[in-house]
Amino acid sequence: MLSQVIIALDFPTSTQTLEFLQQFDNRSLFVKVGMELYLQNSPSILAHIKALGHKIFLDIKLHDIPNTVYGAAKGLAQFKIDLLTVHAAGGMAMLTAAKQGMIDGGSPDTKVIAITQLTSTSEQQMHEQQGISGSLLVSVLRYAKISQQAGLDGVVCSAQEAAQISQVCGADFLKVTPGIRGAQDQVGDQQRVATPAFAKQQGASYIVVGRPITRANDPVAAYDKFVQEFTA
Repeated sequence: MLSQVIIALDFPTSTQTLEFLQQFDNRSLFVKVGMELYLQNSPSILAHIKALGHKIFLDIKLHDIPNTVYGAAKGLAQFKIDLLTVHAAGGMAMLTAAKQGMIDGGSPDTKVIAITQLTSTSEQQMHEQQGISGSLLVSVLRYAKISQQAGLDGVVCSAQEAAQISQVCGADFLKVTPGIRGAQDQVGDQQRVATPAFAKQQGASYIVVGRPITRANDPVAAYDKFVQEFTA
């Protein structure tokens, strides 16, 4: 069984990425490919990672008109990625189009999940810069319900919101939680962070960990520590 700890491969080049993965020998991992790695190295990076036996969370946050998102998802289906993100703010038609694109492209098992509010977004920023009133939690829950109604498989959310999303959308609705840090790790640019233990307690399906693993002196040991804390 693959780990529910997803390693964020926040490297600019495929060379750095593959060198990092070599440290894990023949272990099968669940890894996140974000915009930086994907856009600077072409989709071929997905094929390279898949060939190594890893699962891929492609976090490129598609957000466009429904027809364009449909075409993008259909094109990505060839790589048989495991998770794909789209922005819930794109609306129900766009969300449905993303899921249908994956199905029509021949990858019905790919889980499509929606971005609710970025973990770098504070409630004040949401009010002042997005023009959304009310609490951050209310906004996240609204996006989660829309995503579920559109046929998506889950959402990206902070650990602080995972339990409430389970209450609204059910325990089987995926909750992928970034902003995970160890007790001694720096917060960085995240606003809503949590430890692995707290994320598990709140019902997160998967946690995403980047710098605390990729920049650790011993990435393999750091990864194993996060796995242990999340599965204990």
